[in-house]
Amino acid sequence: MAKHQLYPNNWINQYSDYLFNYTITRVSDRVIAQDLVSETFLAGLKSMANFKGKASERTWLISILKRKIIDHYRRLNSNKGKAEVRMSYNSDTEAQGDWLEERVADPFDKTAEDTLVNSELGDAIYDCLDKLPEKQADVFKMKTILGYDTETICNELNITASNLWVIIHRARTALAECMENNWFK
Repeated sequence: MAKHQLYPNNWINQYSDYLFNYTITRVSDRVIAQDLVSETFLAGLKSMANFKGKASERTWLISILKRKIIDHYRRLNSNKGKAEVRMSYNSDTEAQGDWLEERVADPFDKTAEDTLVNSELGDAIYDCLDKLPEKQADVFKMKTILGYDTETICNELNITASNLWVIIHRARTALAECMENNWFK
């Protein structure tokens, strides 16, 4: 069987526009899209020995690019919640160290009105959840309310991770619209 050839000298002319158009629809940022395409070409050069010829050169590059896009979003999501919060508290009194009691609300100091508003809000959210298609409601509850991880939800509902995020996005959009129409009037 003949060894399958790659022609990296032609990649930019042949595939850069296609790869860029593919990427820009997924990341919506020209600079990031250009960087991901460049990273794809570099990764392709580094892994040329792994090309088995079972797919076309373009398909092989797209598969590399898909992994680069996934890695990009993983990096973004892994940085969420890691922002460092700093609070500088200078007291004019000698009661240094009492800032916690002064600055943090007491979760048990709720008025009857707060409890009623929270209860009504919860009811409105569950009413809107009941209006969603069953799968969207299930995925939203599992991910957002019950705190299940992506892998558990995917295994339980027999869906892919990308499908899960599409369903979550649609559920959130529908819930926001429902809450806008029913709660925030």
